[in-house]
Amino acid sequence: MHDLLMIDGLQYSNWSPEIFQQMQAGGLSAVHATIAYHENARETLSRLGEWNRRFETWPELIRPVRTASDIRLAHEEGRVGIFFGFQNCSPIEDDIALVEVFRQLGVFVMQLTYNNQSLLASGCYEREDNGISRFGRQVIAEMNRVGMLIDMSHSAERSTLEAIELSSRPVIISHANPASFHAAKRNKSDAVLRGIAASGGLLGFSTYPFHLKGASQCSLESFCDMVARTADLMGVAHIGIGTDLCQAQPLAVLEWMRNGRWSKDKDYGEGSKDNANWPAPLQWFRDSRDFGNIAQGLRARGFAEQDVANIMGLNWLRLLETATTAQA
Repeated sequence: MHDLLMIDGLQYSNWSPEIFQQMQAGGLSAVHATIAYHENARETLSRLGEWNRRFETWPELIRPVRTASDIRLAHEEGRVGIFFGFQNCSPIEDDIALVEVFRQLGVFVMQLTYNNQSLLASGCYEREDNGISRFGRQVIAEMNRVGMLIDMSHSAERSTLEAIELSSRPVIISHANPASFHAAKRNKSDAVLRGIAASGGLLGFSTYPFHLKGASQCSLESFCDMVARTADLMGVAHIGIGTDLCQAQPLAVLEWMRNGRWSKDKDYGEGSKDNANWPAPLQWFRDSRDFGNIAQGLRARGFAEQDVANIMGLNWLRLLETATTAQA
């Protein structure tokens, strides 16, 4: 068993026993698995059903995370705990009651938007950022009540800052990087990062090459320097890892993420046809087996061992333990 309790704050890989074995070999104690991008409620229930079958088929590799304490059990057992999240609000459709229903079914995290304008907020690719809608205000309050984390990874600036202001509980960016490091549309301003920290929330650093300076050529040293500068801005207690690993996925999945059912034209993410396909992986992070390389890089950058442990997983764990319980 690996000594470090390590959590990846976002993956959407092509799930298989080989992928789960890689997670286990990399020492991961838990992974936040995306189960919806543009799916409606009925489709999302089927995704949950698929995970139930995976838990039944490969119990020696993975276990469901029903409460945050299950992550500690997974670590002790040498299995990988899986907790669920939505990268969009489409599964709740226009029904606020579905927030609690999905939380009861094990969904810990929901993004208010995925790049576009949603019923709740504006996405980071919209020309106008209209902030949080009337429905969004109600959903934020309901998410706070039932213990579902508000994730603003794909949301626009005003919407993100308003969500932080409106939420009585921590708000997270599960997978993104500072815009000061690389000016991708999805990366976040210092104002947003300070707001996330002030809320008690967390930024999960992404290893997705399009969100890194130098793209696939970004070095581990450069990545860890970004982490160090962000720790100075936010505090070590408010940073973690959210790799955004989408391993072994076909191009059709990337197109589903970007296009869903809303567009007849292909959306190229950051606006360039150079981004039309999956990027080449980082040399130091090809899959979950390389997760420990990040810890090694942080040590080399000068982080104390306790800070490394916090960034690699304990910050995520403490947040999940305190922010995903229902309020009375």
